[in-house]
Amino acid sequence: MKGMMLYRFFTLCLMVCSVGCAIGYAQKQENHELLARKVSPGSIKIDGLLDEPVWQQAAVANHFWQNFPYDSSAANAQTEVRVLYDEDYIYIGAICYGQSPDEIVVSSLRRDFSSDNNDFFLANFDTFQDGTNGFQFGVNPYGVQREGLIADGGNRGTDEAWDNKWFAEVSRLADYWVVEMAIPFKSIRFKNGSTEWKANFLRGDLAHFERSSWVPVPRNFSISSLAYTGILRFETPLRKPKSNIVAIPYLTGSYNEDFTQDTTGAVYKGNAGADFKVALSASLNLDLTFNPDFSQVEVDRQVTNLDRFEIFFPERRQFFLENADLFANFGFSRIRPFFSRRIGIARDTVTGLIVQTPILYGARLSGKVNRDWRVGLLNMQTNPDESRGIVGKNYTVAAVQRRVFTRSNIAAVFVNEQTTSTEQQDFTFNTNQYNRVVGLDYNLASADNTWQGKFFYHQLFTPENLPGQFAHAAYLAYNKPTFFVAWNHEWVGGNYKPSTGYVPRNGHFRLEPFARYTIFPKKSKHIARHNIFFYNSFYWDSLGTSTDRFSQLRYEAVLQNTAGLNLAVRRNYVRLFFSFDPTNTDGLELPEGSEYTTYSAEFNFNTDRRKLFNLDGGINYGQYYNGHLLGIQGSVNYRFQPFGSISLSGNYIRILLPQPYNSAELILLGPRIDLSFTRKLFLTTFVQYNNQIDNVNINARLQWRFKPVSDIFVVYTDNYFANELQQKNRALVIKATYWLNI
Repeated sequence: MKGMMLYRFFTLCLMVCSVGCAIGYAQKQENHELLARKVSPGSIKIDGLLDEPVWQQAAVANHFWQNFPYDSSAANAQTEVRVLYDEDYIYIGAICYGQSPDEIVVSSLRRDFSSDNNDFFLANFDTFQDGTNGFQFGVNPYGVQREGLIADGGNRGTDEAWDNKWFAEVSRLADYWVVEMAIPFKSIRFKNGSTEWKANFLRGDLAHFERSSWVPVPRNFSISSLAYTGILRFETPLRKPKSNIVAIPYLTGSYNEDFTQDTTGAVYKGNAGADFKVALSASLNLDLTFNPDFSQVEVDRQVTNLDRFEIFFPERRQFFLENADLFANFGFSRIRPFFSRRIGIARDTVTGLIVQTPILYGARLSGKVNRDWRVGLLNMQTNPDESRGIVGKNYTVAAVQRRVFTRSNIAAVFVNEQTTSTEQQDFTFNTNQYNRVVGLDYNLASADNTWQGKFFYHQLFTPENLPGQFAHAAYLAYNKPTFFVAWNHEWVGGNYKPSTGYVPRNGHFRLEPFARYTIFPKKSKHIARHNIFFYNSFYWDSLGTSTDRFSQLRYEAVLQNTAGLNLAVRRNYVRLFFSFDPTNTDGLELPEGSEYTTYSAEFNFNTDRRKLFNLDGGINYGQYYNGHLLGIQGSVNYRFQPFGSISLSGNYIRILLPQPYNSAELILLGPRIDLSFTRKLFLTTFVQYNNQIDNVNINARLQWRFKPVSDIFVVYTDNYFANELQQKNRALVIKATYWLNI
């Protein structure tokens, strides 16, 4: 059976390759070409005015087209863009018409703003013209900067966690605002000698609920889609920056106190380390880290957990972010052979808790070799801790990606976790404790993005060499403005357990068909679109027994004023293959092998996001295993523009199960204050009350960006037992980082 499945899998891959090649059509770009003129160094001052003579002589990109709410008409708020460059910088000037200062919407002065809650101007660069990977730089009308990496052709949006050094200023006038940006070529990866990039310029105007772009992007795609770009042509070939080495040293001091241990007393520590970024070429980068410290990273948001499986939290640590897709996007979201958050954590065998473990060093080579090839190599070493029973480990990930056809690629990955310490030796590679994955992925994207897909096969190798150490899946989607249909199937072996991956569920075969139908009313003053979704997910175990069947019919309305609502009805069947407490409160567990068919409904809404006061919420009710569940969730937000916001989010779940099983009332509350005193000084404070895990968390983070990409952080964390408000632990960290160009 396994051989037959592999045969079908690779046959399907070949068929899809042919389809992807045949059906893609070249996008129309004849009228979307912009010449970037070269200027003398020092001829532009970044002040948001565009009053230098060289700007008046620059070519203009204009005639922006709507992406939303319609994609067949010119933008109501028009934009003009000019591009210049010298030896060290690329300069972008933009005039954003059609907005008075009273109509501007921004969430705060904090860097890396969300495009959903802010007016914006963005520039996308596809420097290798592969339609897959790119860079994004943007600002809002208050000059707040945002930079990000675009992967998978922009289908997954932009990763704004990436940070780099560049400059921008904005001026706001009576009925328009002006952008002036200077981006060092050192901050962008590109081919040495390039004479053209693919590019697009994007505009968001929340007051009129409009998104627009220089090159038209169909409204069924993300506006950042790299399938729709124009040509940015340079007067002279671009040259690799002469020196491109960055050192980012840090110093930390910390205070920690654990009130749950028998021993009392505070622990004071100091630490130092550094990151280095070395550009081996204009497109290939070497990242190094020594004794890294991630104490400034914001803590994860707590959730009420009713799942039978592990919850996923995204990577936030800066070292792992550039070219993260090259390492992290193998497999599916819940079948990942590599998940970087596994590095630097381990189980304390004394307490049984998951704790941080020191990383000695990390090295990561990543980037483009040429237009068709990308490579990635990562190696990290953690330190053993004998007192907690934690062994040292070495992590190696190697990835290579080859572009095929217009925008598709084939990628291979090798992941190795190797234990490097024993009771007798603190460091040795001479152990037989390893966990290795070898995998092959085919990522499909047609030229116009109508067809998207992924097909992969991964094999796990361990000393035990057990049967069922494999995973394979196939996903194919067809996307048109009014119709979207997708097919997915997965086959995960019972012993496919990559220890450096994220695979919360194994030993199953899954089918996941999905369809969406969209209606765009032509003359409605209130409704921008209607969406009707039909989603299914079916699981079978390795013996062919059905374990899960989930079906959902959902209706969504998006209003012209940014508000929205949706209603869903569901049918769910579960056959438990291990005993489980549905409340996750350590109550009596439902027995293995028991079966449940349930029906439920859900309603959600959000009000106008442009208003200073807005809210969203929802309610769901229905059967839940052998009982019933009522869930109410919502958030209340007040924005005091442009300095920040205050919000209160909450989640209440009442589970009623028959005796002798636990019933429960689960409450999760999260008040949050987000303040930006200036574009360089930010304070975030939030409280998380979670009675399911009996915890109250208080977290405050003050950040002062005293120079570009150089910061001082003060982070305070406190945890209490939720029921008695008895203190668990407390920590205070002060960290300073400095970006130094060498």
